[in-house]
Amino acid sequence: MNMVTFIGILSVYYAFILNYPIVAKIYDLSADNSVIFHYISPVLLTFAFIIIFSVLALPYLFKTLFILLTLSSALAFYASVKYNVMFDYAMIENIFETNSAEAFTYFNFSSVLYFIVFGILPSLFIFNVKITPAKSLFQALLQRVLLVLFAVAGIALIALFFYKDYASVGRNNAYLNKMINPAHVFNSVKYINRTYFTKALQYKTLGEDAKLESAANGKPTLMLLVLGETARSQNIFYNGYHRNTNPYTQNMGVISFKNVSSCGTATAHSVPCMFSNMTHDNYNKARAYQQDDVLDVLAHAGVNLLWLENDGGDKGVAKNIQKIFIDPQENPDLCNGSSCYDAVLLKGLDQNIKAEKGNQLIALHLIGSHGPTYWQRYPASKAVFSPACNRSDIENCSDQEITNVYDNSQVYTDYVLAKAIEKLQTYSGEYNVALLYISDHGESLGENSLYLHGTPYAIAPKQQTTVPFFMWLPDAYAQAKGINKQCVINKAEEGTFSHDNLFHTLLGLYGVKTASKDNALDIVANCKSPSLQDGQMVAEAGI
Repeated sequence: MNMVTFIGILSVYYAFILNYPIVAKIYDLSADNSVIFHYISPVLLTFAFIIIFSVLALPYLFKTLFILLTLSSALAFYASVKYNVMFDYAMIENIFETNSAEAFTYFNFSSVLYFIVFGILPSLFIFNVKITPAKSLFQALLQRVLLVLFAVAGIALIALFFYKDYASVGRNNAYLNKMINPAHVFNSVKYINRTYFTKALQYKTLGEDAKLESAANGKPTLMLLVLGETARSQNIFYNGYHRNTNPYTQNMGVISFKNVSSCGTATAHSVPCMFSNMTHDNYNKARAYQQDDVLDVLAHAGVNLLWLENDGGDKGVAKNIQKIFIDPQENPDLCNGSSCYDAVLLKGLDQNIKAEKGNQLIALHLIGSHGPTYWQRYPASKAVFSPACNRSDIENCSDQEITNVYDNSQVYTDYVLAKAIEKLQTYSGEYNVALLYISDHGESLGENSLYLHGTPYAIAPKQQTTVPFFMWLPDAYAQAKGINKQCVINKAEEGTFSHDNLFHTLLGLYGVKTASKDNALDIVANCKSPSLQDGQMVAEAGI
């Protein structure tokens, strides 16, 4: 066939098949429009792809380019159809920063079948097709120009009759452009350029004036900061869930903040954001990576810090402190070869604590409820709810099976937290001990046909943006730090908070004074005794 026919066939395939999710979405959104408008969107996409592919069909390179494009688009198509995933910049960022073990959790019969049918088979067609060359360069250029003009005319004709319809649907649903396949290519290039070819900002230090207030009882502080993964507030017993997903900590005096929103819907965005002094509204990843975060400010105050990793990495927040990555090969009793149950983080905790003297903060990064392989997040002996969805193609499980397996992972997280609290209690004679737990983002479990996470924040459901936030605050700790515990409990019940509060609340709870801390974002600032508040205000004013 000639190049014009080849471009036409490829454009139809991308418009009618690989972009079925956006075609279906436009159909749903245009219920009040004319019948013809319901079905015209794939034709419009075909014309758009004709223009794009006419430019990309470069001599000698077009087969390689279109094969790579088709293979990656097949994977994007699978994620869009099965999980309603949109490949905006944030999702691409999350993909690039996902380790191989996490990536293989999406490997299943369904994903392989999609890849073969919609990726490999069309790629074989592209590889084997023989393009009939034009008689001359002029004829080749003329054919290409006429093809583009034909597509432009087609778009203009559709706009003539349906511009208002498309303008209305597009204006009210700006996320639609993120659904177009292969938009992931554009965002991938954008990510690579920003990450590897953009000059880094000058590093900025924060909180070098940080000082740690002495506790009233003279003891040093030992705090565990537990960073959860993919836990959503709606499935937390403390926050009104009908199931008891917190059976292990329910009698330990845990304070649960009922209304807490995340900075993002994916780990790669949320974690550096929540540890920075920036808010969701003004967060800039490039700046966050090139400045101190709350862990660095604690270090400036003389706190000994350690990061224990059992997830996909610290995302740059522990760049200046000691890190220990859990090796699945070294812990066969708690690991399956590629991932580990979170209890593994407690295995060497005594040794880590005793290795340091004075004030300490140890961060535990959980794998938590990371999907879609939820059943691999807890040992079978800890399963509470059944039947569970013990497979990665969760779209083939019932809603109840998905909820059961997810809730089992939440219960296991509660078990790990209870064990961590019990461990801290053994050190209460030597230290003022406390624990904080907060998740990076939530999860969709099939609501509105959405699964997993990573939906663009502007349209993400609350299941992905509302997260659990716990404090375990013994009376002795509150008294030593001059904190009115009942005040904190009242705030947890009635207040509205977010990841924006973590940087400042962690400093306030630990007892660190610095001009970098914003009392308005420190949850415990107004719950401290007046004398301590006045002293801090005087110190911050430089008087």
